[in-house]
Formats: sequence, structure tokens, C-alpha cells
Amino acid sequence: MLSYAVAQAANLKSVAEGFTSPTVLISLTDGSGRLLIADQVGTIHVLNKDGKLSDQPFLDLRGKIAKLNQGFDERGVLGVALHPKFKENRKFYVYYSAPRRKEAPEKFDHTSHISEFKAKENDFAQADPASERLLLQIDKPQFNHNCGRLLFGPDGFLYIGVGDGGQGNDTGVGHNPQIGNGQDLTKHLGKILRIDIDKGEPYGIPTDNPFASGGEAKPEIFAYGLRNPWGISFDRGGSHEMFASDVGQDSWEEVNIIIKGGNYGWRIREGFDCFDPKNSLKPPPDCPKVGADGKPLVDPILVYKNFKRFMNDPEAKGISVTGGYVYRGKAIPALTGKYIFADWSRAWVNPDGVLFAGTRGADKKWTMETLPVKVGAYVVAFGEDDDGELYVLTTGNNSLKPKTGKVLKLTP
Repeated sequence: MLSYAVAQAANLKSVAEGFTSPTVLISLTDGSGRLLIADQVGTIHVLNKDGKLSDQPFLDLRGKIAKLNQGFDERGVLGVALHPKFKENRKFYVYYSAPRRKEAPEKFDHTSHISEFKAKENDFAQADPASERLLLQIDKPQFNHNCGRLLFGPDGFLYIGVGDGGQGNDTGVGHNPQIGNGQDLTKHLGKILRIDIDKGEPYGIPTDNPFASGGEAKPEIFAYGLRNPWGISFDRGGSHEMFASDVGQDSWEEVNIIIKGGNYGWRIREGFDCFDPKNSLKPPPDCPKVGADGKPLVDPILVYKNFKRFMNDPEAKGISVTGGYVYRGKAIPALTGKYIFADWSRAWVNPDGVLFAGTRGADKKWTMETLPVKVGAYVVAFGEDDDGELYVLTTGNNSLKPKTGKVLKLTP
């Protein structure tokens, strides 16, 4: 049942418009209170404290990204993170979809770039495009399931979310036919990666990464068994846990707390159900409880039913989970400590995103409730400012239609 306090807690207020599909909102940590907002189609903008966007973009990558579809597309600028010492070194990091490099397999779609840039010396609100230093390239077999979220952890390391490569069921060109990419430790796909950008060339591997000691597994891997973790964040309070939503195939959407070395089950299972890549709508009665490496699978903290399989089920809530943040702001006390997240839309053809609040009980188990806030748009992502207040990034169209994207602030 929806608690009265949560039911009365929140509203949405528009703070910026005119985007195509805003994917990232973070603070420009120079003490100015300004925000950076990335648009999927290739630009990063500055939102000033007066609520106005700067005339010139912070960074324009439209000449570097892969040619995007005019309809639905999951490529583009997908992640932005400022170095923890940004004010001193002016460094920041971007995940974007570049054209397929020469070394990639011929049938692959594109190559994801994780690059370091610097802001200009005399202006934190202007990046130097010529400062790009390419850290990591990941060849992607399909256009979708990219994730691309970037963030720095409390440990100072850079975390990178990477989807399983695309298509459906973790199968097809570029997918391990035996176990899928999510379970294949020789690939970056379907993983959370962790690197040390302050050591090594072009980066270092944290010595306590699960596979840092060598072998066939990629040393960058921090956690694995993920399909498309569309939204990863650290709780700025509590014990600073890492949360990741993971978009399901046809049946279950899920939220996970990420632990070092954790295997989150894809494509062995979807949510708590076993998964059959040859028949995604009919889960087999039994499946392994461990991965190929023998380690137990980690359970999600929250799951909900997807309309694609549970069309007429009153417990179905959406079709694609969008990860958010644990609320640590001061404006809405009733939401404090709750994990605020969303579903992209309850229907593919209609802009009908929905917001949720997840609560951890005294028994450590999580429950979720729907926030009675009308979004009226597709929920692309969430953002968080210096004060811990949350923003909902939306688009009015399921294709990359200009000027339908908005940034909304969660308010009392």
C-alpha cells in the first residue's frame, strides 16, 4: 500500500527544455551550482543557476559519434563524469558511441569510446575538444544495450556500465553462443568495469579488482551477468552502496545492489526466473544457481513484471527500468533513504513513464511503491545535484525527435 507520506511527497517542475533525449545530469563541481546536461545526440550543455542554458555547449561531439537513426536509437552520448579533483585538474570523462573502428569485426555496429577531456584553463564551463585522450574502446555488435553510464566511486575509481552488446536474449552476432556475453569473462560486454584513471597508461587496474591478478578474464571487470544496466549510482549517504537497474528481456525488470565480483545472472536468469534464450517468454523450471566460474548468482533487491509477458497482469508496471538514486536531499523528507527510479514507459507507443520509490525494511528486504506523479513522457534517466536533489530526464518521443526532451526537478 502507498504510504500517505510518500503519496503527498513529490511533484515535478520543469527546469530546462529543448533537448532531444537528455541522458546525463551532473553538477559542474566548481562551486558555481551550475549543472551539466548531456543530450544523446552529441552535445553537453551548461545549465546556469538562473535556469538558463549557456549559449554555447560545454562540449559538442556530434562530429565524433556514429550516425544515429532518425527513429529509435540507443547510441550517442551516454555517460559523463567529472574527476573527483575536477576543480584542480579540469579532467572529465565521456562515454560515446563512435563509428566502428577498423579493428572491429566486420559485422559489428559501432565502437564505444571512453575518453578523457579537459575543461579550458580559464573557463570551467567550456571543454577543450582537442584535449581528448582515448582510454578504452569496446566494439559493439549491435546498436542497442550499450548502457554507457560513468561515475566515480567513493574509492576514487571510475566505474563504467556496459550492456551485453545488443539484440535479444544475449544471442546472435558478437555473442558467446554457449553462455552469452553477460557470463563471458573474456569480454567487457554485460559488465560493470572499474579502472584507475590516475595511474598507468592509458589507465591502471585497481589491485583488488576481482580478476586483476591475470588470466583470461578482463581485469577491468568489477561485476558481471548484466543485460543493460540503464542507470548506476552510488548512495551518497548510508554505506555508499552501488545501485544498478537492469533492463529485462520480456518478463522482469530488476534493481540490484552491486558488489565486487558479483554475478547478477544474465543470461542464466531474468529477475528470479530461469531464462531460456531460445524461448524468452517461457522460463524453464530449473537452471544453475551458480555461474560458469562456480560462484553463486546474486539476487536482485527489487523486481517487477514487464507488460510484454504479463500484459493483463495488474502487477505489471512497465517495459524498461530506468535507474535512479537513493534520495539524500532535504526538500522532500518523506523520500529520504528511498531509492527513486522509474520505468521508461508503460507502453512503447505512448509517453507514459512512471516513477517508483524503493524502501528497505527493518528485515533488510526491499519493497516498492509507485509515486503518484504524472510524468507524461518517456523517462530516459535521472540526475543528482550537489544538494542531493533529484532530476528526471525525459523525452516526448520514442524516436530521436528534436526539442521534445526536458529536465524536470523532483520537488515537494
